[in-house]
Amino acid sequence: MASVLVVTRDPALRDELTRLAAAAGVEVCSAGDAASALRRWSVAELVVVGADLADPFAELDPPRRSQVVVVASGPAADPAFRAALALGAEQVVSLPDSGPWLTARMADLGDERARPGRVVGVVGGSGGAGASTFACALGQVGARTGPVLVVDLDPLGPGLDRVLGLDERTGARWDDLDRTAGRLGARALRDAVPGRDGLGVLTWSAGSASGPAPATVRECVSAARRGHDLVVVDLPRSLDPRVDEVLVRCDVVLVLVRPTLASTAAAVRLVGRLPDLGTVGLVARGSGVDPGDVSAVTGVPVLAEMADQRRLAEWVDLGLGPAPGRRGPLARAAAHVLAQVAA
Repeated sequence: MASVLVVTRDPALRDELTRLAAAAGVEVCSAGDAASALRRWSVAELVVVGADLADPFAELDPPRRSQVVVVASGPAADPAFRAALALGAEQVVSLPDSGPWLTARMADLGDERARPGRVVGVVGGSGGAGASTFACALGQVGARTGPVLVVDLDPLGPGLDRVLGLDERTGARWDDLDRTAGRLGARALRDAVPGRDGLGVLTWSAGSASGPAPATVRECVSAARRGHDLVVVDLPRSLDPRVDEVLVRCDVVLVLVRPTLASTAAAVRLVGRLPDLGTVGLVARGSGVDPGDVSAVTGVPVLAEMADQRRLAEWVDLGLGPAPGRRGPLARAAAHVLAQVAA
């Protein structure tokens, strides 16, 4: 069980923090003075320092570590912020207002990745390039080695739960999460979305009239990174604030392109509208123009090439997803791309 070190002399604050930890399902170790807290400082997964002991604890100059929060009963005063800075705390919060945030923070302990998951954006260089299909293939291939979340941000797409054969699974969709507020827990998100065998999907409800707010997208991607090895986001070709929230968090953006003159021309326009992200790569699907020429025109390297997949529509209609096995152009290209992302 994950452990939380609570450092405070205030019995009311200690009781409230113990209650929040119980709600999060974590174990509490209490320290009523700075010296005893210092002995447990390095072993607890999260340290919660009461504002009453933040100053004397900071004077001991404990070694810098992550996962430290300073908590005040009521509005935090300036000394609490100064002590938090000295301790290297990630946050200063006030109770009871921040109780739900702190509970979610504790609930994530032991469930977050030692290294945040990779975020891969997928967008079609032109209409019909197969971005949604490839995003789902990445999700299926990635789920063989660890938890993966596929995020559907294209409101005019087919619905990635249908492509993955998860449309009959119950779980939260965008409109459900858009009604939430505060910090979203990594475990809570993973358990809430429809999923199977380590692969989850966050998509739209049937007939959904509006999309999530940019803040909701930002919080979901952050929670997904903390709780999954891989996050794949199917992006629409139109750029908007929701897409911007994802693009700045992507480790790599994949542009699906068919090697034809028309598709290449459309990809050139799309790439020109992307912000300066660093890592952008092409995935060429089908035959036609030499992929090297497509790369030269767009200024983006080709990370993978693949032929069209036979029986693709049949596999999707059967609920198997686009890459149910290790063979086939989609599965091989997805594995090749993920190997490069991991490296």
